[in-house]
Amino acid sequence: MKYESRYASNPETVKKYDTAQLRKEFLIDNLMNKDEINLTYSHYDRYIAGSAVPLTSLKLETIDPLKSEHFLDRREMGIINVGGSGSIVIDGELHAMGHKDALYIGMGAKEVIFKSDSKDKPAMYYINSAPAHKSYPTKKVGLHEANKLELGSLETANDRTVSQMIIGGIVTTCQLQMGMTELKSGSVWNTMPAHVHDRRMEVYFYLDVPEDQAVCHFMGQPQETRHIWMHNHQAVISPPWSIHCGSGTSNYTFIWGMAGENMEYTDMDVADIKDLK
Repeated sequence: MKYESRYASNPETVKKYDTAQLRKEFLIDNLMNKDEINLTYSHYDRYIAGSAVPLTSLKLETIDPLKSEHFLDRREMGIINVGGSGSIVIDGELHAMGHKDALYIGMGAKEVIFKSDSKDKPAMYYINSAPAHKSYPTKKVGLHEANKLELGSLETANDRTVSQMIIGGIVTTCQLQMGMTELKSGSVWNTMPAHVHDRRMEVYFYLDVPEDQAVCHFMGQPQETRHIWMHNHQAVISPPWSIHCGSGTSNYTFIWGMAGENMEYTDMDVADIKDLK
């Protein structure tokens, strides 16, 4: 178990950050290390993003910022497996996890153990967690069970499929939402037109990025944008005041996770493309 904390930043201060400082504050680049659980605790909505890559098994332990006996005493968790097949054992109950399967774990679970079926092709669990006020049932959601949205077009280079996985109507949660967006061949822009949602924060995790390619993630206020170059299996924290969109040198996939005051997926303040600066 390894973790680090990130404090919230004022947008006026972020305007003065150079590239190194932007990456230090918002980029999460220690994910998917074999036989480790790595977590980043953000003070934006007390959101945690991280990963677990068990060669055989790894047990989730609590971390000091939570001041709790168990990790999920006051939290809920969403997990998406982006590696080989495996399983997650929750208080003795086994949940088989195939590639791109999602699992929601409600508040109050005591023991969470991550497992892989093969050391040679281990499961790679991407983890998001947010504070919770009520315990809801654990539920697995396969990619084929997600609510699918077809958005964008090839003409504007943003033809994409949004798979809503841990979201109202599919899974009942306190505030956590997660899903996956897959860019189709020939498309590179995600979440365009860009937007902010002042009532919740978000984390993007990029995957399926070819080794010799990259994604330029755009952030900042709509009239004061910044960018961070992202590679495969890296994540980026998006504050409530920041846009979050990106463009890749090839098509790719990203997992979005968010938490905050409003659970409505469409609750966003769109920034017109012509107004971005």
